[in-house]
Amino acid sequence: MQIAQASAADFTIIRALLAEAGLPFDDLKDSRQTRFLMVCAQDGAVTGVVGLELYSKSGLLRSLMVNPAERRRGLGAELTLNLERQAKELGVETLYLLTTSAENFFAARGYKRFERARVPLEIAATTEFKSLCPVDAVCMRKRLV
Repeated sequence: MQIAQASAADFTIIRALLAEAGLPFDDLKDSRQTRFLMVCAQDGAVTGVVGLELYSKSGLLRSLMVNPAERRRGLGAELTLNLERQAKELGVETLYLLTTSAENFFAARGYKRFERARVPLEIAATTEFKSLCPVDAVCMRKRLV
């Protein structure tokens, strides 16, 4: 398995994977603000993705997805750890996320429930927070510093 930075050409694959998993993807675009990591199997098939949106000292972790056939092998944890390292290198001090189904996964990795109304304005203004994720999604954060 290899974890690599996604390229602009990979966004078609990423959108298809997220759609298949029922995760929001309508607002995704290749930009300096949005970065994706992908896990590729030896045959080149994409088996997982995770995204990071950068907002000054804050980041939005989004769209963590591992192919169902590849789950329970630590790929989600490895993707998350790699994304956290990258975020920290880019100056992010705190990561935020919304989840409807993976609260326990993220809690096991140090993320804590956080009041959605208290997230930084730039995070609250994202499409994911404003409209893509339901209002009952669990908001979580993790300090990286």
